[in-house]
Amino acid sequence: MLGTLCIKSLSKEYTRGKPVLRDISLDFTTRGFTAVIGPSGTGKSTLIRCINRLVEPTAGQILFQGRDLVKLSGLELREARRGIGMVFQEYNLVERLTVMENLLSGRLGYVTPLKAWLRKFPQSDIEDAFELLNVVGLSGFANQRADSLSGGQRQRVGIARAVMQHPKLVLADEPTSSLDPKTSVEIMSLMRDLGTARQMPIIVNMHDVELAKRYADRIIGMSEGRVVYDGPPAGLSDSHLKTIYGGADWLNT
Repeated sequence: MLGTLCIKSLSKEYTRGKPVLRDISLDFTTRGFTAVIGPSGTGKSTLIRCINRLVEPTAGQILFQGRDLVKLSGLELREARRGIGMVFQEYNLVERLTVMENLLSGRLGYVTPLKAWLRKFPQSDIEDAFELLNVVGLSGFANQRADSLSGGQRQRVGIARAVMQHPKLVLADEPTSSLDPKTSVEIMSLMRDLGTARQMPIIVNMHDVELAKRYADRIIGMSEGRVVYDGPPAGLSDSHLKTIYGGADWLNT
């Protein structure tokens, strides 16, 4: 039975004859926290960005709620993307806008261009935004400019903005790589709790194996553009890690 997202035979080449993704097939259910791990350059970010068409796949299907995103364009693609929240490594906030304005940008796909330009959002959206600020630990920050926040606070805004879309799926591209260890744990906890509370599947691309094992329900290990492990954290052995990352010396450091 297909879940929220089903990827079939997905491949990507930036340069002809040099695949970054090689025949990836994965199925994601309607809930759960998945971490995608692997060395730099193995295709983790490309996989995440192909899902929401920030990167164009070379071949394959990306079935999201039964529709092949690869075949969509224009209005159909914009409508489909409403259901996919995105959390970025570098936050991607509009620095000169307030926290509240950044959150409400998560609703831009649901209002007319004129209302968006005038920043006229329904009262229900504003109430949702204030509730989310409280959930992510930023109540009282609504009127602060984004460029006045710390890295951890900015990422909390980025997560809240993604959730403001009322998505059926959340993608996170290395959301903790710019953060210190304590803040990284807080951000992972926040994403996991939001995913559970709102029954949203979350797919996170990350480098920190221990953090992935601590928070993920499922780990996908990639090497050279292929999936070489797909299973629970408890099943991820040193042997699997050697296959994913190569060599053995780093395991003892």
